[in-house]
Amino acid sequence: MSLVNQSRAPRFGAIAAATLVAVTPAWCYADQADIQSEAATLLKNSMTYLSGLQKFSLETHSTIEVVLVDGQKLQFDHDTETIVQRPNRMYAKRLGELAEDEFFYDGKTLTQHFPEAGYYASVEVPDTLEGMLDFATMKLDIVAPAGEFIYSNAYELLMQDVQSGFVVGTPAYVNGAVCDHLAFRGPDTDFQIWIQQGEQPLPRKLVITSRDIMNAPQFSVDLRHWNLEPMVTEDTFQFDAPETTQSIEFMMLAGESE
Repeated sequence: MSLVNQSRAPRFGAIAAATLVAVTPAWCYADQADIQSEAATLLKNSMTYLSGLQKFSLETHSTIEVVLVDGQKLQFDHDTETIVQRPNRMYAKRLGELAEDEFFYDGKTLTQHFPEAGYYASVEVPDTLEGMLDFATMKLDIVAPAGEFIYSNAYELLMQDVQSGFVVGTPAYVNGAVCDHLAFRGPDTDFQIWIQQGEQPLPRKLVITSRDIMNAPQFSVDLRHWNLEPMVTEDTFQFDAPETTQSIEFMMLAGESE
């Protein structure tokens, strides 16, 4: 037995369709083939602001989707804490279903520590945040938490290969912050970003959609609890190995060496 009143279903469908048309913004029907100057300016101002901060800390909650061979999607969540001090200090901690570790970068050495497993690995790296992040990505296959926003040239990196972009809406709200909602598209990847309005244009949310992968999985991250004057010392960024912790070697990507 159907729970739907068949005599009313067509009318309800028509009302729903009319309501959808009424509330759908006009840009949904437009050809977004260009990058709107307003969207580019808002993103650039935010990244320029971040690059000018000498130190900051934040917490994030991220969700990554994984597509199985049969098309089923799985989601995995992680919480992170990140502290950055320019030009060459960083600490990060991740806690989640796929990763439970922390990173120490003191300007010379990058250490990845797995507290629960009881081991760590250290390697000499370049003496800039950008150099360290590139080394970690290309040679160690490690992507730093909130790494997209640590680069001093973050705007250029985010806009590389972008073909279109526009302001989705304003105001938008993320965890109580009043934001501008922007969307950008490249050949294979889309990203949306929510940027806080006002004198501190901090990114508050990022969503990346991989269109070149079956079922277009997404990675989303909420950026919370920004602190632009965190209390840090040199000890914040230096790893002091516990006596019971074992040292191991990083596994370099194929064809890479220190």
